[in-house]
Amino acid sequence: MSNPNPGGQMFPIAKMPIPRLPALLIVLAMLALWTSYYTVPAEAEGVLLRFGKYILKVPPGLHFKLPFGIDEVITVPTQRQLKLEFGLATAGYTNPDQVGVEPLQEKSMVTGDLNSALVEWVVQYRITDPETYLFDVREPGQTLRDLSESVMREVIGDRTVDEIITIGRQEIEETALNRMSELSKHYHLGISVNQVQLKNVDPPQPVQPSFNEVNRAQQDRENAINLANGEYNKAVPRARGEADQKIQGAEGYRFKRINEAEGDAGAFSAVLEQYIKAPDITRTRLYLETLGDVLPQAKQDIIVDESVQQILPMLPLPTALPEEKK
Repeated sequence: MSNPNPGGQMFPIAKMPIPRLPALLIVLAMLALWTSYYTVPAEAEGVLLRFGKYILKVPPGLHFKLPFGIDEVITVPTQRQLKLEFGLATAGYTNPDQVGVEPLQEKSMVTGDLNSALVEWVVQYRITDPETYLFDVREPGQTLRDLSESVMREVIGDRTVDEIITIGRQEIEETALNRMSELSKHYHLGISVNQVQLKNVDPPQPVQPSFNEVNRAQQDRENAINLANGEYNKAVPRARGEADQKIQGAEGYRFKRINEAEGDAGAFSAVLEQYIKAPDITRTRLYLETLGDVLPQAKQDIIVDESVQQILPMLPLPTALPEEKK
């Protein structure tokens, strides 16, 4: 568009240039501000990289870094208890290494007595060295899964199926934990294995009914043994108590007879000593004392001393006992 001038000629009007440089600077400043800070969660540590090179570990909190991708921060959950599941899968997991690709294949194992078993277990661990965990091994989570599966198959292969299902579970867990801890340090995974826990240990599906019958028979056997032990614990202490009571009674009777015999012997010795000193007097005293003990118990009084026969008419004796008269 042009404006007329006094001479009647048309001249174009010059356009003003748009100021683009300040707007670009503002965008760059906002982008730099947006990429220059970051936050590390409370349960994690940050690993700061500058052009891909490790610089330092960053504690939880708000931090600043060089913008535009010069510095990069990788967050590692060092304060969380992580776990790996073998043969099972818990819903809602967040750890990508927690569940395997083929759980059925993982839990299928062969025991030391050449039996098949389906073993499910869980490995709990923590990341202790973020730098080692990120840079010394390419895939530390998958490496730990392979390591754990190898150790568990080795431990299961050294034991019978009965030990795995019943009495050997705790020993298996302890042995596997120690072995996994050693191998984790050996391979520089930067983690510490805290617990190995066996979950379900079952025989394969085709033989499970027969195996259940064997387990029921074993349980019945254990119940019968427990009942027998209960009866034994009742009868044996009672018999032992009765035996001890009889032994103590016999011991008391023995001491009683010994004391009585010693008393009788002492009394006889005392009488003998007096008899040696005065035989007639002692004999008469013994005779009278004996009559005093015997006559009150006699049913019929009979005097046999010839020296007193002259007074018998004064003491007529009954001709028969009261029982004979009846």
